[in-house]
Order: sequence, then C-alpha cells, then structure tokens
Amino acid sequence: MSLGKTIKLVVYELLLYACLCVPIFVVMERFASLMWQVRSKDLVAYWLVVAASIAYVTSVTLVVWVPLKYFILRSRFFSEVTAWRPVTLAFVILSTLPCFAIVVASSKVQLDGEDRFDGFTELPVSLVLFSLVIVDVVERIRPFRLTGQAEGLEHAFEMPTPVLTHLEQVPTVSSQLSVDRGQNGLPTQLEGINGSFGCRRADSEGYFSRASSSSYLYSTRATSGRFGFLWAREPRADLFVDSFLFWMDTAEMVRAAEEPSVYYSAWIFPVYLLAYLSVLRLVVSPDSPMLSSLGVMVQDLPFLIVRICLIAVFGHVTPLFYVMKNMLVCLTFLYFHFLTKLKIFKMTSMF
Repeated sequence: MSLGKTIKLVVYELLLYACLCVPIFVVMERFASLMWQVRSKDLVAYWLVVAASIAYVTSVTLVVWVPLKYFILRSRFFSEVTAWRPVTLAFVILSTLPCFAIVVASSKVQLDGEDRFDGFTELPVSLVLFSLVIVDVVERIRPFRLTGQAEGLEHAFEMPTPVLTHLEQVPTVSSQLSVDRGQNGLPTQLEGINGSFGCRRADSEGYFSRASSSSYLYSTRATSGRFGFLWAREPRADLFVDSFLFWMDTAEMVRAAEEPSVYYSAWIFPVYLLAYLSVLRLVVSPDSPMLSSLGVMVQDLPFLIVRICLIAVFGHVTPLFYVMKNMLVCLTFLYFHFLTKLKIFKMTSMF
C-alpha cells in the first residue's frame, strides 16, 4: 500500500472513530449535568455518569469496533457485501441508539420530578446527525481518489439509468394508409391530411429534438471559456450535498421534539423512536432499489402520522411544508407503484 493510500485510510478511520465517540461523550456530559442539578448538585452523580460514558466507549472500542474493522480490512467476506454496510450498522447501533436513548432518558428524569432544568438544546442532536452524515460520506467516497479531476467518476456515484441515444420518427398507420391511397390514385383530402399530419410531424420532431437535447442538462462536461467553471459538475462535492439532504426530514422531526411542550411530554418517545427507525435507512447501500420503499415505510408514512398528531395536540410545532412533503411522497409512491397497474389506468386514451 502506497503512502498516500495509507494516509487516506488512517484519516478515514480516525474520522469514523471520532464520529463514534464524540457524540456519546457530549450527550453523556449533558446528562451528567442534568443529574447534577436533579440531585441537588451532587458531584458523585455527575462523575458516575462521566465514568460510565468512558467505560462504555472503551468497551465498545475493544470488544466490537476494533475487531470489526480488522475483519473488514482483512477478510473477503465483508468485502463481498454490497447490499448493506456493516460499519454503518455498527455505528447506528453503538452510537446513535445510545445517544437517542440518553436524550429520551433526560426527558423522563424531568417528567418524574416537578422542576425543569434542561431542555437538551440543539447541539447534542445536531452533533449526532452530523456524525451520521460524515459516516455516510466516508463510506461512499472511500473507494475513490481525493485528488485530481473527476473524469471517469461521474457515473460511479449514480444509479444506472437508461440513456437516450438515438430517436427516429415512426410513421403512424393513418399516414401510411394515406400514402398508399395516394399511390393507387384514390381521392385523398390532401390539404386536411397533409396539414394535420404536418402539424403532428412538426410537434413530434420538436418533441424529439427537445427530448434529445434534454440530455445536455445532465452533462458533466465543463464548457470552455471564462465562465466554464459554472457548468462544471463535481460528483465528489455533490455527494456531500446529497448526504445532507438525506437527513433534512429526520433533522426537522428531531427539532420538533425540542419544543418544550413536546419535550416535556410523552410524545418524545414516538418521535425519537421513529427518528431512529428512519436512521436505519443508512445501513442500506445507496444504490439499493430498496431505498425508495424503505424511505416511505420507515420515514414518510410514520412521520406524516406523527406530524399530524403533533399539530393537532400542540399546534404548529412543525412546519406544514414537511407534512405536505410526506403526504405527497406517500401518495405518489402508492399511485405509481400500485394504482397504475390497475386496468382502468392502463388505458392509453386517458393521458
């Protein structure tokens, strides 16, 4: 292994390990501060929680994380796994699950008492979600180089899709019959037929030219000139944008749980439970066909139900934009996957 690949491997592993440990330490420290206030500023409770976090991270590192990384780097079994990501699964179980559990436990501790000390501000939860983004980016960008141009890499980050290469106009049956009748000397309405056919032909040719030219919109080649950089597309940079967009809905759901009316109530349990179920989508490979259906079943449909309930109980604690987004995704998934297969929707004369 060359020096550059060794440095890249070490940097990636340090990033993954930092994403595993830092959120746990931050969340546990906040919980320790909460216990210090609940128990009348008892330092023993504070240091017990801190010691428990250190012991947990040490045990997870020695018992699970280091052996798992060793087998992944040395064994062929994990290298042949493509449908799901073992490292991401271990990260979601060992880091994200304890962090969400501690946040819910902090709410439960204050629900049992009369005082409200800590609303568990936005920092710990944002740190957990940011760690998930970093893990996703590292796992997806690991096989590719970080230097040089992106030539040859633009298709490596995308799912294979049909490519429009060549289009020809296919004559209709009516136009073919009109041509045959004209050759046989039979009377034909040349003006009406030719006029209407000419219009259709012009429209079809215009449609074909627009369809073929639409592939230019997805071109990754940069044009020359002073402002050529505006047309350039960098798939490695787009990967970061896609990873953040992947978590926007989950981040908003968790943010709604930080509202005091929701946080100091029993509704925090279903909110964080569904948020964690949506996190499990990260385990599936990014190019897996299951990702679309999993997004509806574990995110959009449950989030839609919970958001409607939260708005009905607490008012507008979550934006209506996300409610409409979840509703539209569920309806389009139902329509295009199930309703379009019915006989009534197979009639070509409708649309």
